[in-house]
Amino acid sequence: MRDIAIAMLATTALFGSAQNASAADLRARPAPYAPPPPVYAPPPLSWTGFYLGGNIGAAWVHRDVSDTFLGVDFGGGNNRGVFIGGGQLGYNWQIGYAVLGIEADFDAAANNNNTGTVFIPSVGTIQATSNNRWITTVAARFGVTNGPWLFYGKAGGGWVGSEDITVTNLTTGASITASNNSNSGWLVGAGIEWAFAPNWSAKVEYNYLGLDDRTFIVPAGVPGFLPGDTFTQSNRNIQMVKVGVNYLFNWSSYRY
Repeated sequence: MRDIAIAMLATTALFGSAQNASAADLRARPAPYAPPPPVYAPPPLSWTGFYLGGNIGAAWVHRDVSDTFLGVDFGGGNNRGVFIGGGQLGYNWQIGYAVLGIEADFDAAANNNNTGTVFIPSVGTIQATSNNRWITTVAARFGVTNGPWLFYGKAGGGWVGSEDITVTNLTTGASITASNNSNSGWLVGAGIEWAFAPNWSAKVEYNYLGLDDRTFIVPAGVPGFLPGDTFTQSNRNIQMVKVGVNYLFNWSSYRY
């Protein structure tokens, strides 16, 4: 009996040690791996969408007014710069790194009276004046993008609202003014646009608007002028430098 009791006590001790070791193993086992929760990342910038904005800048024109009968030049070939300001609207379509679009803008021009005066014996002192009042363009845009930067070119057409020529004989006070009309031409340009905040971008661009020469023939019966005399306005091409800000609609945000 004594031997049996000793054997039972030894078996119980061994069983208890095994249980303790098994519990220790369970406590030491690492928890199963759990991946971290996904982090939301906004989509990359896309230039696709409509936009609307404003701009300010300056325009220059090298404009001459000449007289065919007397062979005099009233313009003097001066480059006169004026302030311009207005707005633009357009649409962009991005394909990969390429961006295509169309843009229309309108700018009012500060008074640009381009005046020349010539004294003509037996006729008097003749003054020729012309000015541009507004400039509007419609052009296709094509460029490449690099993150928040867009480098683009432009090609299209433009219109200028101008008084062609006003000719005044300062000696007699007689004056002739050509009818007000708009003049059209071709346009090329280039620029850089920067998306500096969600839905907002800033740009700087250069435009060249090519315009044909315009003529004005003096009608018969106007005192102080030679009937049939032709005044020609040449070198009317306009250069523009503008800075602007755009608000872009339906535009994917950029990861700033």
